[in-house]
This record gives sequence, structure tokens and C-alpha cells, in this order.
Amino acid sequence: MALLFHSVKRYLASSARSSSRLANRMNRVTQDPVKITSAAAERIKEILKGASNDTTVDGVRLGVQKGGCNGLEYTMNYAGSTDGKPDDISVEQHGVKVVVENRALFYMVGTTIDYKEDDLRAGFVFDNPNVAAKCGCEMSFSV
Repeated sequence: MALLFHSVKRYLASSARSSSRLANRMNRVTQDPVKITSAAAERIKEILKGASNDTTVDGVRLGVQKGGCNGLEYTMNYAGSTDGKPDDISVEQHGVKVVVENRALFYMVGTTIDYKEDDLRAGFVFDNPNVAAKCGCEMSFSV
């Protein structure tokens, strides 16, 4: 099976050189799965300063887990250089490294992460275009 895959890949690569349309499709510039606003980046930098005594922490890890009022909720943890999985996607924007867990990618593609403060609360706000319904606290959602 692996031989067949490599043969097909080699065939597509050779025909991509001859066909500009196919070459353009195979060499597309990929877009980051999440976007981070400057306010969110500044807050993440402040959070990472608190973990400065741990030298393995170099960013934050975003994920999704079951829970909350609507079935799914966002998770945000420290991301270290040693605890990453090979299929996780790393994004660097505004000088901040954000690792999106592969299993959460389906739910988070196109999400804009912002940090907002108002009179009642302060926290990260996830503007997710994939959400079908969300809780009043905006921490849980369903797709």
C-alpha cells in the first residue's frame, strides 16, 4: 500500500510540474487554522511570564474537550517543547506560539482568539465560525 501511495505521489508531482493549475493547487500557501489578535497575544505573553521558571514552556496549547452546557469546551494549557505530538499544528502570530491539538482542529478551523476585559469579567473570547450553538457564558459550544 505504501508503494502505491508513493507511486501516486511521484506521478502527481511529475504532472504538477507540467500542469500549472495542478502545480498551483499542490503548492498552495496554507492559512493558519486560528487567528490571534494583538490583545490576546499580549495576554498570552503575560501568562507565559508567570511560567518563566519552567524552561520547557514556550507557548500555549489549545484544545477541545467534552463538557460544559453544550457538549464541548475549549481548553488552554501551557505548551512545552517536549510534550508536543507530531500531528499537532503550531502557529506563531504576534510573537506568541500557539499549538492547536490535532483532534481539536476540526472544531477550531477559522477561529479568532481575542482577549477582552469589561466591568464584569475578563477572559479569552473565541469567535468560532463553526459553532452551531453556544452557552451564555460563551465557554461551551456545539457544532
